[in-house]
Amino acid sequence: MKIIKWGFIGCGEVTEKKSGPAFSEIEGSGVEAVMSRSKEKARGYAERHGVKKWYTDPLALIEDPDVNAIYIATPPSSHATFAIMAMRAGKPVYVEKPLAACYDDCARVNRVSEQTGVPCFVAYYRRYLPYFKKVKEIIDSGTIGKVINVQVRFAVPPRDLDYTGGDCLPWRLQPDIAGGGYFYDLASHQLDMLQHIFGVITEASGICANRGGLYEAEDSVSACFRFENGLPGSGSWCFVAHESAREDRIEVIGDVGQVSFSVFNYDPISLYTSTGLQSITVPNPPYVQFPLIKNVVEHLQGMGVCTCTAVSATPVNWAMDRILGKI
Repeated sequence: MKIIKWGFIGCGEVTEKKSGPAFSEIEGSGVEAVMSRSKEKARGYAERHGVKKWYTDPLALIEDPDVNAIYIATPPSSHATFAIMAMRAGKPVYVEKPLAACYDDCARVNRVSEQTGVPCFVAYYRRYLPYFKKVKEIIDSGTIGKVINVQVRFAVPPRDLDYTGGDCLPWRLQPDIAGGGYFYDLASHQLDMLQHIFGVITEASGICANRGGLYEAEDSVSACFRFENGLPGSGSWCFVAHESAREDRIEVIGDVGQVSFSVFNYDPISLYTSTGLQSITVPNPPYVQFPLIKNVVEHLQGMGVCTCTAVSATPVNWAMDRILGKI
């Protein structure tokens, strides 16, 4: 069995619980080295997780002969650069979502992957979680009949850090780093899940505003979109809402029923049909990226095929850029 020896570029919060431990729990996979521009972060992560090597230079990590695959866990503005560096070095890539900070950078990544023949995978791990597999199973089985409309509703109050202003703002609120505000970070998961179920979004437009005045990025977004099968959808996102308006909900409306679910809270799935309301609870694994990372490792070992690739992730960026008026 081929042993996949990972090098992490970036070792921040997401690598602590959501993803990092999973790489070492999968047979034939382990973490060889980590990198952060902060010496303290890199060394601290390596010591906490028993990783042998740490770097402050991404190129040094990529060129490490003991590393044969790269995990990129940096803000989106550097995803394309590091992914291309790794693929040109002949090393497969697993990159955090969204794939990049704009659609054009996604296209660059796909071109290099095609030219080099080196795969690039993207961490849209919700596709592989039992909770969302159950949602897809309900829809695909025809339980709610023919799907006629999809609605996304998401609202949360500001976070404490949103009030800091200036250079102290979280990177997710700096469009040149994140691609947009919280919309670019969170809606990417929602739109990827919907495209996984219904196919690629081929039309999208939106209205964006900054209503809270806490930062420069958009904090309220309304959008409409259409999938390749003709299904219409709409969405509203507000990141400066009052607590009373807090909501995380997607409704899929069929001609004989409806299913609604959350994307971030994993609330019980609500299935409405002629027989009444059914509440379905589906637990997820402790490390939410485990199922996808396992599939990536098996793909690299020649034991399976992972379809969560850069090509499949690119339409998400296209839809978000259209909604935000970037293209």
